[in-house]
Amino acid sequence: MADEQTLNTQDLEEQVAPDAASGDDLAARVEALEEQLAAAQDQSLRVAADLQNVRRRADQDVEKAHKFALEKFANDLLPVVDSLERGLEMTSAEDESIKAVREGMQLTLKLFQDTLARYQLVAVDPQGEPFNPEHHQAMAMQESSLVEPNSVLQVFQKGYLLHGRLLRPAMVVVSKAPAPASPSIDEQA
Repeated sequence: MADEQTLNTQDLEEQVAPDAASGDDLAARVEALEEQLAAAQDQSLRVAADLQNVRRRADQDVEKAHKFALEKFANDLLPVVDSLERGLEMTSAEDESIKAVREGMQLTLKLFQDTLARYQLVAVDPQGEPFNPEHHQAMAMQESSLVEPNSVLQVFQKGYLLHGRLLRPAMVVVSKAPAPASPSIDEQA
């Protein structure tokens, strides 16, 4: 048995001697494998981050699709609201012969406006407000000393926002400062 242990020890020494020379080789392989592992972990983190970004973008796209799915339909309904409003403007509240028709138009318009508001479609009626080029479209400018320059004097057509995003700009007349009076020239002098 002692001979067996001596034999095993000799075998081990013979195996260790060549392995010592390959120890540097082994350390290089370990270092290479560690670098590969670090690269794989980095790539895994990048793929996970990309996947998370794709999911977030997809969720945002779905949310926007839900919010603005009514955009085309709402754009088609706005002329109906405009017509009802114009019809009410053109009729007189004192005319008894059309009083019932006028009340029906008012109720229909109110129902229509309530329905639009329920779907986050909000009217932009900027009468007297400062001009906002993001929500208003200037159709004309008019001199006025009664209001500040760049204020909305008249609204031709209301604008609308759908979930806070402009669906249709309000068409308006904007005030400007009156032109300074030109000095009168005394031509008789």
